[in-house]
Amino acid sequence: MPTTDPRVDEYIAKSAEFAQPILAHLRAVIHAACPEVKETIKWSMPSFDYHGIICGFAAFKQHCALNFWKGELLVAAEDDKGKEAMGQFGRISSIKDLPPKKELTAYIKKAMKLNEEGVKVARPKTAPRELVVPDYFVAALEANPAAYEVFNGFSTSAKRDYCDWLTEAKTEATRNKRMAQAVEWIAEGKKRNWKYESC
Repeated sequence: MPTTDPRVDEYIAKSAEFAQPILAHLRAVIHAACPEVKETIKWSMPSFDYHGIICGFAAFKQHCALNFWKGELLVAAEDDKGKEAMGQFGRISSIKDLPPKKELTAYIKKAMKLNEEGVKVARPKTAPRELVVPDYFVAALEANPAAYEVFNGFSTSAKRDYCDWLTEAKTEATRNKRMAQAVEWIAEGKKRNWKYESC
């Protein structure tokens, strides 16, 4: 009996009509190749775990994507269409865009073996961006001592989430609305993405 997650059923059901047969096919192939695989949702997308993440898939408005976690060790560089879209197989808009079932199964089996053997992929470390808190945000925080104190206790990444949200606003009105919301949430001890933290 496969270990399924009802959230994956829901994800597939909510996907665009063209995507549903693609995702159902991928799910079936993954479970057939690795009966012990466990489904979950990571980064808001279905993921498949066997001694660590093997792969995941996603549906977008006009295409799907299949991503092997250790794809660089599985898919030859000349076959990797990852520059077209997320994952190693480019933009998948029909089952025909996928490798044949036998080839997909081979990728899954190889991914399982890599995880069983504890093989790690060396991922390049990127230097963290310098945190720049805009003056207008500092002023708004200082006007609310509770928010100011909480913000100063946040990690750099939690601070950056709020700063990015404000600086990405296209208009001053949007920025001001976001800033009022940010100060309110921070005073309550909430990080920018607090709604998703319990998921």
